[in-house]
Amino acid sequence: MINSTQVSYFILVAYFDTGALKYLYFMIVMSLYMLIVGANLLLIVVICLNRSLHEPMYLFLCSLFVNELYGSTGLFPFLLLQILSDIHTVSAPFCYLQIFCVHFYGSVQFFTLGVMSYDRYLAICHPLQYHIRMTSSKVAILTAFIWLYSVLATVVMMSLSVPLQRCGNTIEKVYCDNYSIVKLACSDTTVSNIFGLVYIFTVIFGLVILILYTYMRILKVCFSGSKQTRQKAVSTCTPHLASLLSFAFGSFFEIVQGRFNMSRVPIMFRIFLSLYWLTCQPLFTPVLYGLNMSKIRIISKILYLGRRM
Repeated sequence: MINSTQVSYFILVAYFDTGALKYLYFMIVMSLYMLIVGANLLLIVVICLNRSLHEPMYLFLCSLFVNELYGSTGLFPFLLLQILSDIHTVSAPFCYLQIFCVHFYGSVQFFTLGVMSYDRYLAICHPLQYHIRMTSSKVAILTAFIWLYSVLATVVMMSLSVPLQRCGNTIEKVYCDNYSIVKLACSDTTVSNIFGLVYIFTVIFGLVILILYTYMRILKVCFSGSKQTRQKAVSTCTPHLASLLSFAFGSFFEIVQGRFNMSRVPIMFRIFLSLYWLTCQPLFTPVLYGLNMSKIRIISKILYLGRRM
């Protein structure tokens, strides 16, 4: 039996020999990472430097962009090193650190998208009371709660999974995640499983109910309101809804891949599914909001022209 104190490294078996193509993959991943960093940083700077954007919606967006920078940085540099390496192993402490980064990112992302749906509900269904209900102090409290609660939940999750005794050190993915190391356990995982179920049925299920409720109310207003109201709802909710569905799609397939046997699925497709929710969200969210929000487009263009002059 190999216990957790004896496991000094983990082997990532989802990597395969690509020969000279590894340099092409390296350039593709590097380009994606630079695009993610550039796009998210640009929008963070635009929102922070312009007082006209210091509104609840944009402040939540800024928190979302910061989290996407953090999440992609917890993954992409590691991927780049592994692509060039011939030995795909990772030390146990670094693996645990990456697990913390990945799950903390997912928690903040989901909570922020949930709070943003409530913000859109107030703006569309209660426009006259919006600035009374969603004040700057309330935005700060909600944002602080999201980040602090996510830290606490991730720490509790890891405090239950890291000490488990393990009978192996092979992870069938291209990065470390919590369920992969829990599956290696040969000791009792009851407490860890109970925590996961409680978290899903209280926090995640509660957020899903909140999101469904807010969009049902928004749709009701759209169908019964004027054409101008419908246009406003569509323009403000489309980027958020697209981002939410993309994240939900990626999270669903990540859960399915972890819980069920996917050996019959081509390895490249499995790798794509495992990376989708960590890469597509930070890549597409800045594009969705940057293209659909006129204030951000105009101010970004002014900053770009100012730098050229």
